[in-house]
Amino acid sequence: MALESSKNSVVEQLCDTITLPKMIRVRQIFDQTHMEPAEIPAAVAAQLERDAIKRNIKPGMSIAITCGSRGISNIAIIIKAIVDFVKAQGAEPFIFPAMGSHGGATAQGQLDILKSYHVTEETMGCPIRATMETVYLGDTVEGSPVYQDRYAHEADGVILCGRIKAHTSFRGAYESGLMKMAVIGMGKQHGAESVHESGFQNMGRVMPQFARVIFDNTNIVAGVGILENAYEQTCKIAALDAGEIWEQEPLLLREANERMGRLWIEKADVLVVDRLGKNISGDGMDPNVTGTFGSPGRTKGQEPGPIQAQRTVVLDLTDETHGNMNGLGAADVTTKRLVDKIDVDTTYPNAVTSTLVNLVKIPIFTHSDAHAIQLALRICNMIDKEHPRIVRIENSLALEHIWVSEALADEVRQNPHMELEGEPEPWSFDEEGNLW
Repeated sequence: MALESSKNSVVEQLCDTITLPKMIRVRQIFDQTHMEPAEIPAAVAAQLERDAIKRNIKPGMSIAITCGSRGISNIAIIIKAIVDFVKAQGAEPFIFPAMGSHGGATAQGQLDILKSYHVTEETMGCPIRATMETVYLGDTVEGSPVYQDRYAHEADGVILCGRIKAHTSFRGAYESGLMKMAVIGMGKQHGAESVHESGFQNMGRVMPQFARVIFDNTNIVAGVGILENAYEQTCKIAALDAGEIWEQEPLLLREANERMGRLWIEKADVLVVDRLGKNISGDGMDPNVTGTFGSPGRTKGQEPGPIQAQRTVVLDLTDETHGNMNGLGAADVTTKRLVDKIDVDTTYPNAVTSTLVNLVKIPIFTHSDAHAIQLALRICNMIDKEHPRIVRIENSLALEHIWVSEALADEVRQNPHMELEGEPEPWSFDEEGNLW
């Protein structure tokens, strides 16, 4: 699977016929409402102090607190605040990884993910219990088996904690959030595999069926829902009791969709994504932003549409993804640097569990960033290659500052949500043709 690395390779000769346009730095404007980190513990405590929740936590109870694998802003602060509140009620909290098959579907792999978020026994002040063992709870109304993390099942109560946002692969009343945390996060590999068996096109319908079995067999004392703005800042925390999760999570999902980041450019020839990773999105790059959907279960929701790019380039992986390149299969071109970082033992369990193995295919790759971008431009059809429309982003979460090609300058000027931050400048490739 090697590419010819010589400067005279056929691939490089084909790429070098393409001239890349100058790029302009652009600022995108979103709602900046948020909480400062120092304000979060009090906000969490105030939500949990509600009688509907506080009365569910009694002295001596063992309370299992979920912590997922997504890169949620301030997650260590939020989890610690929940732990402290539970302790203040005289109960005995512990944290457990609730992340389905992530972390290579191993207990140690999931602990490593928590550690990377600074969620450890030392920082949280309570035990962390990790296992891939599950307990069978029963079947859904359609006959699918439902599983739950053994430690969570043995606890006297469970507090769900997770970010509420649009899912990358399906639409429904409940997408990414507390319900999904209960079903897939707490279900570990067995539970995640069971719910994914129906396919993402049915996920919006079947996930509540799984949740019903879990809620009927588990003392869900609370759910702490987190909303973030387009700048990856915590903007709202809502603690709900078990009944309120069913009623209010769909409303919080709509609110999250209104706050989510997006690209205000609607169409491009090439989208360049600097880095992909599971800490950015379950799909490595959020297709609600990039348009790189890999699932038949996704249909347009109420949120603004993603960018439509003819070709997508991904240049590298984040360090935090630990070699997991899920989502790369939705790209058209990548780099040898990225390919060399792939850890299939970390990547493949999640893909097999979700059944979306198309998202872990390896695209055509080049030996440099410059050639990857040139190649993507070359394989575009029916475009003005003298004045191409290119958008470059750091990742699908970091959307305040982006780069656009000169051909998009007028579109930026006419959009009240965008402003030019400089003059056109050439790409900053080094001698090897890379951007960093």
